[in-house]
Amino acid sequence: MTAVKKLPVTIMRGGTSKGVYILESDLPANHDEWEPLLLRLMGSPDAKQIDGLGGSYSVTSKVAIIKKSDNPDADVDYTFAQVSVDKPLVSYKGNCGNISSGVGPFAIEKGLVEAKDGMTTVRIFNTNTNKIIAADVKTPGGEVAYSGDFAIAGVPGTASPVKLKFVNPAGTLGKGLLPTGNVVDTLDVPGFGQVQVSIVDAANPLVFAKAKDIGLTGKETPDEINGSPAALELLEKIRGLAAVKLGLIEDYTRSAWDTPGIPKMTFVAEPDDYTASDGKAIAKKDIDLLSRMMSMQKAHPSYAMTGAMCTAAAAVTPGSIVNQVLAPDADTQFIRIGHAAGILECGADFTIPAGSNVPEVEDTFGFRTANLLMEGTATIRL
Repeated sequence: MTAVKKLPVTIMRGGTSKGVYILESDLPANHDEWEPLLLRLMGSPDAKQIDGLGGSYSVTSKVAIIKKSDNPDADVDYTFAQVSVDKPLVSYKGNCGNISSGVGPFAIEKGLVEAKDGMTTVRIFNTNTNKIIAADVKTPGGEVAYSGDFAIAGVPGTASPVKLKFVNPAGTLGKGLLPTGNVVDTLDVPGFGQVQVSIVDAANPLVFAKAKDIGLTGKETPDEINGSPAALELLEKIRGLAAVKLGLIEDYTRSAWDTPGIPKMTFVAEPDDYTASDGKAIAKKDIDLLSRMMSMQKAHPSYAMTGAMCTAAAAVTPGSIVNQVLAPDADTQFIRIGHAAGILECGADFTIPAGSNVPEVEDTFGFRTANLLMEGTATIRL
């Protein structure tokens, strides 16, 4: 007999992602029961996710699980779950910064955090990375403001800004900002040759390569990347080899199954004029670097917020791949990333100790928007 579960859910857009937000108290106490439930909730595995709440893209197949925190430095605990679209797989490795931007508003809406008149700071403990995120949410009259005049590339219209500050973001894997101990590593990529990369861990671990070193320009649209099986294969090989170096897996060919979400593959290039996915012309003078990210083995339609945080940290690391392509006059407090959907500004507060080339990153920060789309009850047939 089919078991039927009624699950209270909230659907929110967080940044350039969309996900289902759930109170942990509404989920089974046994965490082993979460994966089959979340797969059915989102309609996975199925390319269309036609029988669930997922939107058939990695950026719309995400879940945020939230509860009041016992951590004295946090108000709420937040666990991010990346539900694979086409595989029976739920990954809890790494965080999603875009989905993080909806956690503060959700926590206030659900009464987990008392809103102040004007601005409410929600301190979020991300259980995936064991890091604190401070989210500044506009709350005039003690109510979450969703409307506003702030725009982010990849989202139509404008909304109220949410400032996210990732506190002490380095070392989510417990191995510091440069988890291999090197600013640049050389990977021997089967069927291709050697590729120099920087593996940097801040907010999430990323592996950066220069676009020109792998036959790309950094101006590609997501459709161009996804339409090239050779490019997808090469990018996943590089990501898999970086995962081996990080000790996440032993066999790089298993990366898509065993560690699909981290490290996140990113390729960068010097700033240049390009055309965004929506046809908008982006001028070289308005950006500090070109960058394209991958998400669950496909091109990210815009840019992950945790990816931006890590890019900011990499940009201020002397000699890193990102630092090498950064515009010489870039303001490291507000680095302008030229991505597929437009421009994302982010920054880092840091110091470089005497005699070292590894920065101590106090925090990284950026701005997103969020929107409450639906509150209701999902019917899940297990």
